[in-house]
Amino acid sequence: MLRKLIVRLTPEEYLAAERKAENKSELIDGAVVAMTGASRRHNLIAVNLTREISLQLKGRPCEEYASGMRVRVPSASLYTYPDVAVVCGEPQFEDDHADTLLNPTLIVEVLSESTEAFDRGKKFDTYRTIESLAEYILVSQHEYRIEQHTKQADGRWLLSDYHSLHDAVVLASIQCKLALREVYDKIKLS
Repeated sequence: MLRKLIVRLTPEEYLAAERKAENKSELIDGAVVAMTGASRRHNLIAVNLTREISLQLKGRPCEEYASGMRVRVPSASLYTYPDVAVVCGEPQFEDDHADTLLNPTLIVEVLSESTEAFDRGKKFDTYRTIESLAEYILVSQHEYRIEQHTKQADGRWLLSDYHSLHDAVVLASIQCKLALREVYDKIKLS
């Protein structure tokens, strides 16, 4: 997704404005960054991810949220809209609006050229401070590739990289499996 810097706000000012806004924006270190539309590939991959995870979570004590659910990183001034967020157990929200999740178990981002460096770098560094977060998944839209970052018992993060449509990513934190052929359904890459 493309982004454009708008203005600097406090978290309270941001939430008040965001709840009235017609278009989504994220708050990154006090800077409000507008989100614009995503590509066809990005949308198809996000829908495929949501479908695959949702089917496997049916009847289980986990909730999956698509890109409309805002996530706040309590240790930083960061409010984002990941492509997919899953919480297992009781979801915790910033307030009674129940529109800002505080305790995701899993976050998935579909990479875009304009956000890839941020998603891999500062955003991941900040996400790692969320105590409940156990897995962070990055999905390429330009090659068949899923990167899985899994929190280990000692707090370190382990990277596993998947490149084949025959691969399947085991999401241990939510007890699901993502087959790359399903994630990339209808996606033609050269």
